[in-house]
Amino acid sequence: MTTDTNTFSIGDWLSGRLPSDWFTALEVTLDREEITITGTIPAPEAGAADGQSGRIKRFREETRAARIEIALELEERTGRKVSWAVTCGDTTEGFTRLAVPVMTRLAQPQRQVLDTLVEAGVARSRSDALAWCVRLVAQHESDWLTELEAAMGSVRTARANGPKA
Repeated sequence: MTTDTNTFSIGDWLSGRLPSDWFTALEVTLDREEITITGTIPAPEAGAADGQSGRIKRFREETRAARIEIALELEERTGRKVSWAVTCGDTTEGFTRLAVPVMTRLAQPQRQVLDTLVEAGVARSRSDALAWCVRLVAQHESDWLTELEAAMGSVRTARANGPKA
């Protein structure tokens, strides 16, 4: 998704605000409620998953106070909550996550699908079952979703460049 919120660019702001020695790469993902900042840090020499996880944990502890300060500033500017994640080698760990309730209306056949997942022990509740379904679609249709997001980006650009009402 785009990191521009009207005239304020989150990516540009973070480039200037984050310490230059924190990340070798930066990815910003946002929706209406949340901004997720995922930074890449160098992997340890051995490259083992335990070493990567340990390096992420050390980074998390050493940068906690500064990350909180930066998040609060960004939350004030954008009105969105900020979450952090770090990638080290092939390991990515999220530090904070925002879980937002989403209301939906489902007909009986769709509710029966959720109830089946609950009864089978796949999910604890209808809410968990619905989240499980969304994760499954994201996993199996990621290419299509990426293409759809790119197309929506073009629509947003066209709207922004169109006539003003």
